[in-house]
Amino acid sequence: MTLDLRHVRAFIVLAEELHFNRAAERLHVSQPALSRTIRELEETVGTKLLNRTTRSAELTEAGRAFLLEAQLGVGHLEHAVKLARYTAQGIFGELRIAYMDFAINGRLPELIRAFRENHPSIRLDLSFMPTTMQRTALMEHRIDIGFLIGSFENDRIHNYTFDYDSYVALLPASHPLANSSSLRLSDLADEPFVLGTTDYWAAHRERLFVLCHEAGFFPKIVQEASSSEGIFGLVAAGTGVTVYSSCVRNIQRRGLVIKPLDDVTHSIPICAAWDESSASPGLKTFTEFLNRVWDSAD
Repeated sequence: MTLDLRHVRAFIVLAEELHFNRAAERLHVSQPALSRTIRELEETVGTKLLNRTTRSAELTEAGRAFLLEAQLGVGHLEHAVKLARYTAQGIFGELRIAYMDFAINGRLPELIRAFRENHPSIRLDLSFMPTTMQRTALMEHRIDIGFLIGSFENDRIHNYTFDYDSYVALLPASHPLANSSSLRLSDLADEPFVLGTTDYWAAHRERLFVLCHEAGFFPKIVQEASSSEGIFGLVAAGTGVTVYSSCVRNIQRRGLVIKPLDDVTHSIPICAAWDESSASPGLKTFTEFLNRVWDSAD
């Protein structure tokens, strides 16, 4: 029997539900029809993908392996369908762009505006994604280009340094150091710190911990937040201090004082990263614009 998309979609839905009746309802088929589809799939693959009870199901080890690749394959196919539809509508390309906080609060909006003005026929699909997640998404072709902290060292990936930010301290407006004429990172050694969570802010934390080590201390972390707004709010509330990117100057936030750090000479490189082997025409147009127009505008 030939494997077709109907079998794969049914398997993915059943793997998500792990319940035949619920999966059948989502697929708008009967439960016996779904069971038959899954049996046909297993016969074609040549191994059992699910362990069944009366109504529920459990993925086998082979089923888990098949699920991951099946999801990627369906995702690529759905993307191909979208591209075909955009082309038929006169939209001659799509570009999937991921960004993290420092990029979108810095110069990235300026770049996006300029590119859209010059290439209105290319649809831009923008999504927030932390640096570490962008690296994975690039390798799995779920995004075309990412704007992240630092370069992504991989043989397939090309890196372009898009911008440099400096490190600044954020203090509550009422903090004793808020009115100081100068501030060093070492002055914050005994302060409680508010930082981004490890899952969303790993790249920034790693670089910050190196800076703190060079300054002779490790930050005493008292509170964490997943978003920039959460970090700003906690600092403004007096929970602690933090070290952030100088792009914060583009954001209006009451209750915060921004102080340069006189003893920190390191900067934060914001890089654009993409797979050089990608055949995406939208990506080629964007990277050419980045190298030609953006460089000349700096």
